[in-house]
Amino acid sequence: MSTSVIFVASEMRPLVQTGGLGDVARALPIALEAEGCKVSVFLPFYSAITAAGVDVKPTGVTVTVPIGAREVTAAIYKATLPGPDVYLIRIDEYFDRTHLYGTPEHGGYFDNLERYAAFSRAVIEAALALELKPDIFHCNDWQTGLLPVYLKDAYSQEAAKALDITEEKQAAITAIGSVPVLFTIHNLAYQGTYEDRLFETLNLSGHHFTHEGIESYGQINMLKAGGAFADIITTVSETYSREIQTPEYGHRLDGFLRHRRADLFGVVNGADYADWNPAIDKSIPAKYSPDDMTGKLECKRALIAEFGLKVRPTTAVVGMVSRLAAQKGFDIVAEAMERILKLGIGMVILGEGEAKFRRLIEAHAKKHPGRLSVKVSFDNRLAHLVEAGSDIFLMPSHYEPCGLNQIYSLKYGTIPVVRATGGLEDTIKGHAPGVVGTGFKFKEYTSKALVAKLKEAVALYKDKPEWAAMVARAMAEDFSWARSAKKYMELYSVAIGRAEVNSEEASGPESA
Repeated sequence: MSTSVIFVASEMRPLVQTGGLGDVARALPIALEAEGCKVSVFLPFYSAITAAGVDVKPTGVTVTVPIGAREVTAAIYKATLPGPDVYLIRIDEYFDRTHLYGTPEHGGYFDNLERYAAFSRAVIEAALALELKPDIFHCNDWQTGLLPVYLKDAYSQEAAKALDITEEKQAAITAIGSVPVLFTIHNLAYQGTYEDRLFETLNLSGHHFTHEGIESYGQINMLKAGGAFADIITTVSETYSREIQTPEYGHRLDGFLRHRRADLFGVVNGADYADWNPAIDKSIPAKYSPDDMTGKLECKRALIAEFGLKVRPTTAVVGMVSRLAAQKGFDIVAEAMERILKLGIGMVILGEGEAKFRRLIEAHAKKHPGRLSVKVSFDNRLAHLVEAGSDIFLMPSHYEPCGLNQIYSLKYGTIPVVRATGGLEDTIKGHAPGVVGTGFKFKEYTSKALVAKLKEAVALYKDKPEWAAMVARAMAEDFSWARSAKKYMELYSVAIGRAEVNSEEASGPESA
């Protein structure tokens, strides 16, 4: 019998996306269904979805949820996409907006707590109305953190008995309230924290606003809520699961996560090789594979031309596709740029982000035209071209929960130079004397360490037989979603097994 999963996220490619979560929410459910699960994905119905070119139709089902002293109505829609069922929660007052989570000028929306509280509770009500009967909920990041709290509170056996409804409906509420939850933290830095005075809008029992519950440093913390009430907590790499239990990376939740360490697991994200594979990639000027690498040189020539570099095709080209932010290492990149360019390389950077880093990087590009080229934008075609046309891919992140570009780089034969943190540590085998590697790793978060490791990569690039051997090893690596899906299914089984034991213990011994 297959496992029925309700997968809850705040974004999903191709409907709407701001980052890596959108990729995961599309690829992982497909991989889970390929392994035998029955998956139903739930997302908010943002206004941007109407422009995605996907057929979306109402199911005819509406549900109401309490927010403070009022009730909010949600209409349930369904998107027509290959793969798992995708349901959309439509609440126009919350999701008919230009941006998903907030505006660049003013930050997060003032009512994000209400928005995602309503969404989370509406998902549960929709599951009841659609009679989905899940074996497990898989919730993702702070936007879904209140869902497991509502399950334990508003859908408990006690809550059901207090309602003036039929025994059949009481049984349905109790059944869904006992469904276990796996909660995935994609980036601990984003927690969804709000003033304690807003607690009354959540319609939760007061005893949940405690240090053991959803409170953190006097505030409502939605991400902590998800972790506190989930049966299993995962994050997106094994190393990151350990790092977030330390003060350096724990963002003030390290103590809480150490307390839950027996229930905390790391599962490395996968790569969607249907989209990121040079042998079939329609976005690049020439396809190539380990058996025939001639297309990579053509991609490199196209990259040099596209970015206006004045370097020969035999010169090593270093690429970056990244958010321009301190988390991604741009403070040490900016500090090291003069020394990087003295290595005799060409360099291209593609991405959007913080204004101060944009100004710093653009100033270096202006000083070194033809050697360093920067495009401040997010362009999927160019992202594929950078992966295919570069020789070396640089990811010097201060922290990196998982990272996907280093995985894409392996498949494209573009050797990663990374800082050994989070998923970068888990996915790249560092080159060293006597060690057969797939990339280069440095540990110390300094511009000196970055330049030293990049210098090693450039030196190896000049040794054509050794470089070709490393490229072959890199392209042979497999980080497909199938492997990650199997691990999640193992953790689903653990959570479901625990829930069954808890249910038996709660019901007590059978009568003689």
